[in-house]
Amino acid sequence: MSKRDPIPSGFIFKHPAHFIALGFGSGLLPGMPGTWGTLPAVPIALLLHALHNDALYLIATVLLIAVGTWAAQIAGKRLNEPDHSGIVIDEIAAFVLLLFFTDFSWQQIVLAFVLFRFFDILKPPPIRYFDTRMKNGFGVMLDDLLAIVYALIAMIAVLRLWKSFVS
Repeated sequence: MSKRDPIPSGFIFKHPAHFIALGFGSGLLPGMPGTWGTLPAVPIALLLHALHNDALYLIATVLLIAVGTWAAQIAGKRLNEPDHSGIVIDEIAAFVLLLFFTDFSWQQIVLAFVLFRFFDILKPPPIRYFDTRMKNGFGVMLDDLLAIVYALIAMIAVLRLWKSFVS
């Protein structure tokens, strides 16, 4: 199976890891599975933010990353493609973590989304290095976690520049 081959019908329900790895179904949407797959992170992050407990937010995010790594490993193995484009739990987990560093305004959520997707697609060094060499659940998760580092730096720069323009 290649990275873009259609996922067999019913695959999502054959194992809980499949459902999780495929982003609760969002990774099955046509066209841009990584972009569609990032969207479920927004309500998850908003729910965690509503708890008003940063420690709980981060613990839940670490658990999401760990479970996502496990799910991506299993789904990738069963699809015979470790980083199939339909596996989007890595985008979800990474974006939940990135949103922790925003003020949860719609402007910052949109900015974080655009920057994250940009760096996730572009894969600047060392992201591409790990993406091409680590073909397992951890590798699937790692490239997205590295993309949020770039997105966070860019987001800080954009917000700082914007603040200097409006002040």
